[in-house]
Amino acid sequence: MQVTNKQKQFLKGLAHPLKPVVLLGGNGLTEGVLAEIEIALEHHELIKIKVPEEDREMRQAIYDAIVRETAGVQVQVIGKTLVLYRPAREPKMKLPK
Repeated sequence: MQVTNKQKQFLKGLAHPLKPVVLLGGNGLTEGVLAEIEIALEHHELIKIKVPEEDREMRQAIYDAIVRETAGVQVQVIGKTLVLYRPAREPKMKLPK
């Protein structure tokens, strides 16, 4: 799925007040964590995911894996927090053109 820069800016504004809904633990990115991300995306469409990994390259690899596995769109990365968007089957959010 592709989003334009204007749509990304809109999503960043909506994501600003959100708190992370998924926090990766010591086991990293597991099937259970991916299942929770899927549930959160279907319910909220726009979520924040906290990845407490210290190694920057490893953290980026985890972000890439999350985006690939969920078919979501990486809206923004702020520190150790990924902002992810994927429209639900019945979209609640209307993006600008």
